[in-house]
Amino acid sequence: MEVPHEDRDEWLDQFLGLGEAPPDAGLPPGGVPYLPAGVAEVLAAIRDAPIRRDTRFVDLGSGLGRVAMLVHLLTGARCHGVEIQRALVEQATATAKRLGLTGVSFECADAAAAQLDGSVFFLYAPFNGALLKRVLARLEEAARREPIIVCTVDLSLDHVGWLKPRATDNLALTIYDS
Repeated sequence: MEVPHEDRDEWLDQFLGLGEAPPDAGLPPGGVPYLPAGVAEVLAAIRDAPIRRDTRFVDLGSGLGRVAMLVHLLTGARCHGVEIQRALVEQATATAKRLGLTGVSFECADAAAAQLDGSVFFLYAPFNGALLKRVLARLEEAARREPIIVCTVDLSLDHVGWLKPRATDNLALTIYDS
């Protein structure tokens, strides 16, 4: 919190030792190119969801792993990232290993086909169209097993009947309860 707001994203990337992202490759129809979520939105999700040590946190479209690693470092929660681009998963996995983050894992998979075992799911607009519909159907299946929280950045799910939006003071972040 001592890092000025406008410098947090760059500071976090340097702290984690994240290098440049490789070029986007292997995106399915409806997949969105890699763009990292902002630290402000992640901090708001941690506070407002809330995310605690006993949370099972899943980042869908996890890219280089920035969100999952930050959430784990700040809360101790077990964090899992699902990303379709193998090069991003390999880089995220290597970073987590280098940092000794045993509570963080990454999987190269289509989020519409991956095992979704979590209590809080984070989506920074990683999908659209038919792919988003398939991911939402999988999340609804998870919500039938237990209540879940879905945190979205720049992605409105107000049209999804089984999700109920919750107010947050971050304009880009919306939190939904199942």
